[in-house]
Amino acid sequence: MLNIISKTKYAYIFSITLTVLSVLSLIFWGLRFGIDFTGGTLMEIKFSGKPPDNIKIEEILKDANLQGLTVQKTGSDSAIIRYASESDAVNREAFKKISERSEGAKQMRVEFINSSISKELKKKSLWAMSWAVLGILLYISWAFRKVSMPVESWKYGIGAVIALIHDVLITVGVFSVLGHYKGIEIGVPFIAALLTILGFSVHDTIVVYDRTRENLLKGTSKEKFPEVVNRSLNETLIRSINTSLTVIITLLAIYIFGGESVRHFSLALLVGVTFGTYSSIFIASALLVTIYKYQIKH
Repeated sequence: MLNIISKTKYAYIFSITLTVLSVLSLIFWGLRFGIDFTGGTLMEIKFSGKPPDNIKIEEILKDANLQGLTVQKTGSDSAIIRYASESDAVNREAFKKISERSEGAKQMRVEFINSSISKELKKKSLWAMSWAVLGILLYISWAFRKVSMPVESWKYGIGAVIALIHDVLITVGVFSVLGHYKGIEIGVPFIAALLTILGFSVHDTIVVYDRTRENLLKGTSKEKFPEVVNRSLNETLIRSINTSLTVIITLLAIYIFGGESVRHFSLALLVGVTFGTYSSIFIASALLVTIYKYQIKH
């Protein structure tokens, strides 16, 4: 049997380091919000031949003075252009400059996103995350009410929520770094990915917690709480790893072959699912043991 609980100190150091780095990245660089959250225009253009590279398109549109301009290739002959303007006149001018330099270019779609709607969307996204975390905390506290000894049931919820915050913070930190160095923007799909990560991560955690509950109810008083938790982790370890691996393999296939529209969504899930599995094994259950040891000393 693996003594997973004995590695708690190293897991805490690793997780705290990554979490602090993620927070620092958010403080200094923040997130690069897409037009879903800032408002603006999304224009998709199809070129008659090979499209100019991103830098060339940016040079073509330089005189248009477009704020927050980003260019993203979407295939062998098309590109998506985003900029922070809701003016139809600006849109016509931007397309005119491109069509003058790229004969045969066609405007496939144009989407205008109002800035006031974007602010409301950002607010609702934060509320969705907050309510999801609170709901998880309350549910776990209720579900584990029959194992209030030696650790109260609501502390199971606290352990799960800390692990969830850990997973989300690291995922957001990764995208903060990618936004700073690679210009990757986040939009509504990123929020959907974070909510999915919350659900997947807590699923893994509950599997371990549930086995801990079973072992506590049918165990003997001779077995100490840390030993019960460690045995529960070993009994569910293979299931957790196999479940996560199947999801990770699927997400890798989507990331590699799915195209630009779902690439960042699948990348967020890849990061979150990987750290969600890690936190369920090394953080969530270890926090129960840490709480137990703290109670004994005090």
